[in-house]
Amino acid sequence: MTTLSIFNQSQPETAHTVTEQPSEIRDLLAKQGIRFEQWPTRDLPADASQDDILEAYQDEVAALKDECGFQTADVISLNPDNPQKDAFRQKFLDEHTHSEDEVRFFVRGQGLFYLHLGDQVYAVLCQKNDLISVPNGTRHWFDMGPEPRFTCIRLFTNPEGWVADFTGEDIAGRLPRYEALAGVAG
Repeated sequence: MTTLSIFNQSQPETAHTVTEQPSEIRDLLAKQGIRFEQWPTRDLPADASQDDILEAYQDEVAALKDECGFQTADVISLNPDNPQKDAFRQKFLDEHTHSEDEVRFFVRGQGLFYLHLGDQVYAVLCQKNDLISVPNGTRHWFDMGPEPRFTCIRLFTNPEGWVADFTGEDIAGRLPRYEALAGVAG
């Protein structure tokens, strides 16, 4: 289940707010300038190709491209049997920013976005059908867990794709990881 847990950065061991209500998650994130939506389910085979996935969501992707000026969309997928899963996980675990919005739509599986907003950290456990858009310049990180299993559509304004500017702060290491928070969601 999609979950939002809000932590105070000075007390990172315990969330002071936890909700599983999509409308409440949307509203709390919107107050911080974060876009959160849930798109309709599309029945896709487990082995659907990137083209199949992009075709299934072509209307939603086209609308976001028109609205936000995105130039490209692709699909990223990761499974527990990927021999580079640990390296991929580590790559995204440190706090960073981007010069463009980071947009992810979860076609299957789940992943945990942490958004460092002022003195609070919003941890959003995204699930199948969730779309999150992290505005450019927002401090954040992503945890896919030790056994990642997800497929996401990504949208970019920069044709080079994912480019990060790491902050060098250690806050990501002080908050509960995916293993603890995914358990909160059940």
